[in-house]
Amino acid sequence: MNLASVLGIPVGIGCLLIAFLIEGGNPASLVLPSPFIIIFGGITGALMVSFDMSDIISIPRLIGRAMRSPPTREKDLALRFVALAEKSRRDGLLSLEEDMQALDVNEDVLLKKGLRYVIDGTDSEALHELLENDIAIYVKHRKHEAEIFEAAGGFAPTMGIIGTVLGLILVLSKLNEPDKLGESIAVAFIATLIGIASANLIFLPLANKLNLILAKERNLKEMIVAGVLAIQQGESPKLVGDKLAAYVSEEERGALETFNEE
Repeated sequence: MNLASVLGIPVGIGCLLIAFLIEGGNPASLVLPSPFIIIFGGITGALMVSFDMSDIISIPRLIGRAMRSPPTREKDLALRFVALAEKSRRDGLLSLEEDMQALDVNEDVLLKKGLRYVIDGTDSEALHELLENDIAIYVKHRKHEAEIFEAAGGFAPTMGIIGTVLGLILVLSKLNEPDKLGESIAVAFIATLIGIASANLIFLPLANKLNLILAKERNLKEMIVAGVLAIQQGESPKLVGDKLAAYVSEEERGALETFNEE
């Protein structure tokens, strides 16, 4: 689990509640069923109109995805490519067949596909275009997942305003009870608070985290393309390692450079 993601939402909401308490507010006054029904029910309805039902059903899974950190594989992948480059130069590209078959089909789809075409002798330019097209399709699909939360973040403040307007309509219907107007107006504005808070503390941050995870996954896939093409072109293991070091974090790059010098 990603600690920052898991703690971020409670910390944000908690700080709002603490500030509210400092000003003498009662947190129980914020927990009213009608604003939550208007906002989250309205957001759900708007999302159902905007996206497919399969996208709506996938929301819990996407929240779980945003709460987890993707595994850091860049250094291990770079070392694997260095070993593959050394083996291919020594024994030929056909010797990589066994390594390709040993790859995990769920984790290394692009790598396995790339090595398959390298072994088959596919043209370098055609292979590059094929792999880049796979990355573009993957990014488009993942970007669509983040767009669900971006849309929810856009709907939430508007739903909050709608809830407030409905509350004010009820307030105006009770003008003959001036002693209750202050409390009724305060309750009406709770909907706006919940709408804005949910957008900026939940929906938009989740979208940002999914985009961040996507950026890391894209970096890994671009690294795979660079490694596969380097092996196809018969580049030396050291050159392959130096090329792929650009995709590795600063903390792990030193270990890779040390390995290349051995």
